Amino acid sequence: MKCGLEIHVQLETDSKLFCTCHTNYKDAPANSNICPVCLNQPGAKPYPPNKAALDGAIKIALMLGCEISPEVTYFQRKHYDYPDLSSGYQRTSIPIGDQGELNGVRIYDVHIEEDPGQYKPDLGIVDFNRSGIPLIEIVTEPDMKSPEEARKFLRELIRVLEYSGSARGEGTMRADVNISIEGGKRAEIKNINSIKGAYKALQFEMVRQKNLLKRGIEIKQETRAFLESQMITVPMRLKEEAEDYRYIPDPDLPPMLAEKDRIETIRKEMPEPSHIKTDRFVREYGISKDNAKVITSELDLADAFEEVVKSIDPEFAALWMRDELKRVIYYNKMNFKESEITPAQIVDLLQMLQDKKITAKAGKRVMEKLPKNHEMPSQIAEKLGLTGVVDEDIVLKAVKQVVNENPEAVSDYYEGKKNAMNFLIGQVMRITRGKADPGETHKLLEAELKE
Repeated sequence: MKCGLEIHVQLETDSKLFCTCHTNYKDAPANSNICPVCLNQPGAKPYPPNKAALDGAIKIALMLGCEISPEVTYFQRKHYDYPDLSSGYQRTSIPIGDQGELNGVRIYDVHIEEDPGQYKPDLGIVDFNRSGIPLIEIVTEPDMKSPEEARKFLRELIRVLEYSGSARGEGTMRADVNISIEGGKRAEIKNINSIKGAYKALQFEMVRQKNLLKRGIEIKQETRAFLESQMITVPMRLKEEAEDYRYIPDPDLPPMLAEKDRIETIRKEMPEPSHIKTDRFVREYGISKDNAKVITSELDLADAFEEVVKSIDPEFAALWMRDELKRVIYYNKMNFKESEITPAQIVDLLQMLQDKKITAKAGKRVMEKLPKNHEMPSQIAEKLGLTGVVDEDIVLKAVKQVVNENPEAVSDYYEGKKNAMNFLIGQVMRITRGKADPGETHKLLEAELKE
């Protein structure tokens, strides 16, 4: 299998690419954020291209390791007849950047274009609020050899786009997937709007093409649609070639040049890309690749980690931030930034754990109280009565009491039932009000039961 992707994602701007209409199309009434320019009315000329959109495209191209074109860049008209294009053509730039790479997949080019409107064939209407919103299109070489590789690439790409702060992420993504099996022609699957959808479409199409080849049936070069409800692809039309779109330079828009000083300014101001940050965390802090990937999944979380490890052992910090911190913010259906948890709060909590002022179980309870809470963990632990780890003598006394009071659980333990030990540990934790260390409790219980 050979697979290449064309990924379209909206750029984060307040106004559209060639006019001043607002880009908030989801919450606005249908056909309210429009003007003669984005409706392409006769005599309405486009404004010069949105500078924020162009800068955002350059930033993303740089974060993908692309070379920015030193040549003059201009917009072309890509002609096709569809209800969501009132002009009968879409404005799309020639490449802004090329020769990039991400996750071992070569980036063929990065360019910018205008979003069409939203056609709803079931209702027979078009909403043009989306028409003219700037899109970045990222085109890869056919370097992916399996649906799993494509899914992995898309996940990493979305992380890069989110880090950039210039794109709207997976929620606005539309991917065209090109796939071929050795011995057959290429099929393009249009307008897939999620990573899961791209993975499922590739799985189906790979099996479909293999089965056709086995039966000696020629695979047509065609465009197909992905029906997400059924997880299948269906024919749309024969695949267009570039000449079918009748590209011409747009006479209403001026040519542009990305000046070296402007490129370098963007390069200095852009954040470190997520995939590079992941590798640096492994190298610099000695944490595992898996931990580094989770921690760098959000730029704010990665920045918080770098603050935390100024005071806390990196491996210990990575373990708690990957497991407990991510568990808590995931449970609360928010990201790290929305949780309002600060690096100072994380340091305070981890310091108490390292100094054995609270147990791991108590630490988990305190972590659960942190989202949208500006109190320090030490204050929360004090209020909940969680501070203080009991002495070994007290734990041993509790262990003996639990063994004496629970003969059935002790019998189950001797019979090899694993849950019996968990039950006994839980009873010790109850007696010590959660202030016994679970690991030490386990050791003391084992020693007592062997006697």
